[in-house]
Amino acid sequence: MDPHIIVLGGLGTLILLVAWVPTLTPKLPLSLPIICIGIGFALFSQLGAEELQPTAHVRTLEILTELTVIISLAGAGLKIDDPLKWRHWTDTQRLLGITMPLTIGGIAALGAYYLGLPWETALLIGAVIAPTDPVLAADVQVGPPSSGPGDKVRASLTSEAGLNDGLAFPFTYLAIAVAINGTSPGAWTWDWFTMDVLWRITAGVAAGWFFGWLLGLLMFRSGRMSLASTGQGFVALGGTFVTYAGAEAIHGYGFIAVFVGALALRSTQEEAHDYHVRLHDFTEEIERLLMMFLLVLFGGSLAGPLLDGLTWPMAVAGLVILFVIRPLAGMIGLIGSKMKPREKAVVSLFGIRGVGSFYYLAYASSKAEFGELDSAWTLVSFLVLASILFHGMTAGPIMLWLDRRREAARQRS
Repeated sequence: MDPHIIVLGGLGTLILLVAWVPTLTPKLPLSLPIICIGIGFALFSQLGAEELQPTAHVRTLEILTELTVIISLAGAGLKIDDPLKWRHWTDTQRLLGITMPLTIGGIAALGAYYLGLPWETALLIGAVIAPTDPVLAADVQVGPPSSGPGDKVRASLTSEAGLNDGLAFPFTYLAIAVAINGTSPGAWTWDWFTMDVLWRITAGVAAGWFFGWLLGLLMFRSGRMSLASTGQGFVALGGTFVTYAGAEAIHGYGFIAVFVGALALRSTQEEAHDYHVRLHDFTEEIERLLMMFLLVLFGGSLAGPLLDGLTWPMAVAGLVILFVIRPLAGMIGLIGSKMKPREKAVVSLFGIRGVGSFYYLAYASSKAEFGELDSAWTLVSFLVLASILFHGMTAGPIMLWLDRRREAARQRS
């Protein structure tokens, strides 16, 4: 049989799994990402995985992960009903303003003092690992548009995943600056703060709001020529790409712009519209296909030498990051929140690592020379794998447990 026939058959099977597996996994300790990794590992164990190592294809990896993340961010923004209501963002502010910096600092200190990594590399690992991944966190996010704001856990994790990928960028740029200039403060410190923190964040928010508002007008307030009248879901891709490119053109953070743009688009229409659902569904379908493709390749790379450099100290550090640093930082950040203790614990535990981590690592490695970069790739790959396995097996059961506890409390009241 011709190889391309086998490839087509395998690809078709994977696509069918993308549609079918989510109907099963809410009740099973399993997830689509785990299945994709398993398929990739099994497939490339037979075919050979030497060519799949990420360090050999950094630019390609950067582009593919960038595309996947921005589509995921657009979908996350479209999910949020009533995006301008302040109650949606109080816990998110804590997670972004307290939890994420604490997580980055804790990981950087662990990398530098325990693993003996150079400070720039330790800081880079903290920056790329800290954000909750919007691509792999779908199981713990709110539902599609018009499904309601969701409970506090899902709402917080959705909004956190939507914004912290962009807000991790200043720390990535800080790691790049330290790699180039050293750890001693200098003129570069002011440049980093004014450009990479103040300007890029502000420009990203402004560009996102402008393009989201403009797209909202074109979709819903242009009479018979409105884009909503076409019913085409791929308009979401066009809007996402234009928003991202517009923000990047003025040196803003495109990740922030895409998420904010989706929020602005939702806010231009007071009532939920069927077209919002169509846009969201299309982005989610594309996101799942891209995620499937990337995770099959990731599983394939695990069949090669990707984790050959993993040492026991690195494995211990990875587990400490996953089960101590992020949960502890999350609980500290949520002090004062109105969430119940069990809800705080779930939010703190489900800081899922994934595709975005590979994007930041690929991006930074192309901008500066980092000492012991191979160790960073190994540790991040191990962390992503551990996160996918643990969170993939526990997300469904834990969220169902929370829902049952919430329903029982509602019936008692």
